[in-house]
Amino acid sequence: MPVKRIIVFTLILIFILSLIPSGLSVAVEQKDNENQNTQTVIDIESPSALLMEVNSGQILYEKDGDTARRPASVTKLMTMLLAFEALDSGKLTLESVVTVSEHAASMGGSQVYLETNEQQTVEDILKCMIVSSANDAAVAMGETIAGSEEAFVQMMNERAKELGMNNTHFENACGLEAQGHMMSAKDIAILSRELLLRHPNVLDYTTIWMDSITHKTNKGESEFGLANTNKFLKKYEGANGLKTGYTSDAGFSMSATATRNGTTLIAVVMGSKTKDIRYSDAAKLLDYGFANCDIYEDNKVLDGNNHIEIEDGNKDYVTVKAKDSFHYVFVGNAKDKSVKKKLVIEKTKAPINKGDIVARMEYYQGKELLGSIDIIAIKTVEKQKYCDTLEKIFFKFVNMY
Repeated sequence: MPVKRIIVFTLILIFILSLIPSGLSVAVEQKDNENQNTQTVIDIESPSALLMEVNSGQILYEKDGDTARRPASVTKLMTMLLAFEALDSGKLTLESVVTVSEHAASMGGSQVYLETNEQQTVEDILKCMIVSSANDAAVAMGETIAGSEEAFVQMMNERAKELGMNNTHFENACGLEAQGHMMSAKDIAILSRELLLRHPNVLDYTTIWMDSITHKTNKGESEFGLANTNKFLKKYEGANGLKTGYTSDAGFSMSATATRNGTTLIAVVMGSKTKDIRYSDAAKLLDYGFANCDIYEDNKVLDGNNHIEIEDGNKDYVTVKAKDSFHYVFVGNAKDKSVKKKLVIEKTKAPINKGDIVARMEYYQGKELLGSIDIIAIKTVEKQKYCDTLEKIFFKFVNMY
């Protein structure tokens, strides 16, 4: 090959090779830009944040949601949940008496200055804990429920596991700094949702702006004012809870809840540097949610058809109901009108016991499964016996004539 042709060929090859890195770089850059365009952009300063719609439990935005951080007084959400569960079970009533122990009275930080052996009603202790974020009241509540704070903390951790709060561990009932006492933003949202769904009357307490209790001690009686630590209630339209928290190590944290036009959202922020950043980030999350959420709701899952045919039973069908209503949140331009339902039968033969899952209703948008609701038996259907078979034959014969 002539030298001139070799030189030309070499130059062409060098030129082609020089284009490859550039071309790859452009392709990667374009791909990155495409990914950026599909991500939700909210300017959140707090290190952890999460936005959840209450009914569906869908997470609409998340920033470092699984990292365990110090929760400070947001801890009291679990103390509140266990208190409301004790009320529901009948273990406590709002009029039940709480006797303050020396240990509870010794709590530092935010408090209402309960004294040893002072007695208050459960309702007033709830107000102190929820409205004024009182550590002494939270510990007194825990001791009343479980007998000691240590036993109550065990209950807290067990309940956290039951709820799937995988990045949470409690060391006390109030949120004072302790080694290993941690929660994640996602876990706080899960806990907040459980409170709102199962115990909506919690909002009767979280929305109290000002109130008071009466201290009754050996020194006599004195009124003590309660002021809500959650100033977000006055800063954001529709705000109705749920709990704030702060220590110098934890920073400013919050589970902020708000309701507009029948939609309730939970905005969790953790580790904010200032109180203003905490409130600002919570407002940004809620603004995004209310502006972009399109809620699909089906309260008539079975559309009136509450019977499912079964085989080998003493009856030909089982009476059923949907375990819950169905909720789904479309974010952005998605429309809910294209949702289609499909009943999937899971159990077709007797015996079927009351409470058994017999079927499920699946919800689709196109080919995408959005979710499902269990269909359960509300009456027991026993396996068919010989006499049942004769009875069926008899009635079929009668109906023929």
